[in-house]
Amino acid sequence: MPALPEWAPSLTASAVALLVVDLVVRLTAIAVVPVNRRPSSALAWLLTIFFIPYVGVIAFLVIGNPKLPRARRRKQREINQLILDSTRGMDLVSTEHPWPPWLAGIVELNRNLGSMPLVGGNSAQLCGDYDETIRAMARSVDAATHHVHVEFYLMTLDPTSEPFFEALRSAARRGVRVRVLIDHLGAIRYPGYRRTVRFLEDCGIEWHPMLPVQLHKLKYQRPDLRNHRKLLVVDGDVAWVGSQNVIDRSYDRRGNVRRGLQWQDLMVRLEGPVVSGVDAIFITDWYSETDELLEAERPEVSPEGSPGRLECQVVPSGPGFEGENNLKLFNALFYSAQRRISITSPYFVPDESMLNAITTAAERGVEVELFVSEHGDQALVHYAECSYYEELLRAGVRIHRYPAPYVLHAKHLTVDEEVGVIGSSNMDMRSFLLDLELTLMVCGRSFADDLRRVEDDYRRRCTELTLEQWLARSRTHVIKENLARLTSALQ
Repeated sequence: MPALPEWAPSLTASAVALLVVDLVVRLTAIAVVPVNRRPSSALAWLLTIFFIPYVGVIAFLVIGNPKLPRARRRKQREINQLILDSTRGMDLVSTEHPWPPWLAGIVELNRNLGSMPLVGGNSAQLCGDYDETIRAMARSVDAATHHVHVEFYLMTLDPTSEPFFEALRSAARRGVRVRVLIDHLGAIRYPGYRRTVRFLEDCGIEWHPMLPVQLHKLKYQRPDLRNHRKLLVVDGDVAWVGSQNVIDRSYDRRGNVRRGLQWQDLMVRLEGPVVSGVDAIFITDWYSETDELLEAERPEVSPEGSPGRLECQVVPSGPGFEGENNLKLFNALFYSAQRRISITSPYFVPDESMLNAITTAAERGVEVELFVSEHGDQALVHYAECSYYEELLRAGVRIHRYPAPYVLHAKHLTVDEEVGVIGSSNMDMRSFLLDLELTLMVCGRSFADDLRRVEDDYRRRCTELTLEQWLARSRTHVIKENLARLTSALQ
């Protein structure tokens, strides 16, 4: 029998060591991964680690923690308490109000989760024309006399957004205090980021990146925890919230221009006491990024002398909170609906609880419809979304697909005749778990009717998807859906 080579014992020892390490990694993953994580997400992570252990472990270490750093969560709790203290007694929850009987409980849910009260005396005006929205926000800034608070996931100076940036420069020149927050990784990935920053600095506008990943400054958290909010507050009198970023409708990317993609968004202009609630969100994020608490501009809710009749409630959400505030609000509304639900979401990748809430509503006789894009701008998310269509269609949900080359990026829903919701939150696990979002619930027939008219316009433009059509899709498409759905659970 030939003698073993000199290197054989060493190779055998290395193989044994690798096997031991592999076993330890797998056992540790079983003990660590499921802690405080939903079962679908835990299973997806475990499969990843088991099938590609070293890559899976590295990925889990980088993006496996869905919470913001402890210091930021502490600041969020401080602001929540500040809001609770300054708005105590302002709630409009009353059994004598002519609301649907189920609404008071949802208002209380939002108050407990996000600290914001429901306040009355507000007006709300929708704007769905992309370029006109930017010009209208610029006109709001032009009227500023004291301060302008700007917070967008993405802001880029280009020919479309130039009127808004020029309004900011003009406001700063006449002595208005202009503060700007831009998501760091959200904006830096798009052309024109440096040009935009240079413009703000040349104008003397104070700006800060949100959730920066700057290792040279020792600033780091899970890189895909992003601030996805879109808001503008002028003098505490006017606010804008919704889905639209401040950038050209093509998002300034060559691939989008080549495909002719155009984003379709919806914003709402607000007046009344709810503006203070929107400003409180900016104050929270400004404090988180700068350690400066804008005490002189704390939210003060006073419906006296207000311009409208709508009741509004701001619902912040994100990894700074203990729960998934937006998901809980959506699910509560779906279970409460008695007659009709209309959902508009560009990235619809629900978790099990939302899928059950929607299909249950359809199965108990509620008319449920979903507006989505025919062709998504993000292939992985689009295929994950498609993986839910069959179950929705079988439950009786009507699916309307907005035609290319438009990307239906608006995010809103209506429930029955009196409740509308609009904001920055998608209905996907990223928005529920990883992104800081702003959602606005509006109670009032006039606003719900306005949103219904927007939905009616979508319906005229859309093509309805039938179950028969969907079942005829290719096997390749089904495989892509299944793979994308699995990766979507890695949260």
